[in-house]
Amino acid sequence: MNRKHLTGLIVSLALTSLAAAIGSRASLRAPEFYATLSRPEWAPPSWLFGPAWTLLYTLMAVAAWLVWRERGLSGARVALGLYAVQLVLNALWSWLFFAWRRGSLAGLEVVVLLVFVALTLVAFRRVRPLAGALMLPYLLWVAYATALTLSIVRRNPAAFL
Repeated sequence: MNRKHLTGLIVSLALTSLAAAIGSRASLRAPEFYATLSRPEWAPPSWLFGPAWTLLYTLMAVAAWLVWRERGLSGARVALGLYAVQLVLNALWSWLFFAWRRGSLAGLEVVVLLVFVALTLVAFRRVRPLAGALMLPYLLWVAYATALTLSIVRRNPAAFL
């Protein structure tokens, strides 16, 4: 791998990590709040979220890097723009759900996030099929998170504003 490609990978990992860090700031007390909520029997334990998101963010960053590497910033403007939008939406969900406890907004927002993740996957796949494939676990996780969010919000109306 040449220096330019390595730098691109580092930038992709850094930007994706920045979005993760912004979202995680809202989740500092998430395990305590999550433990107080009525959850469906198919809800994961709180300890699973950290490892799952670490893997997903890594796959996402590599996918974005592959798209950039294939077409460059100007040649992949739409695909990388969709990626940036879904990163912002991803970070925003944690703030809506955990920090601000706006359950209905978090439910609506996660549906929008799911749409943007799907659009990003399709755009990435058109540029580089492997990049689209790397986004598939994230799409599946966000689909699961959408169902989980909607279920939790419905079960716990008093926990949210």
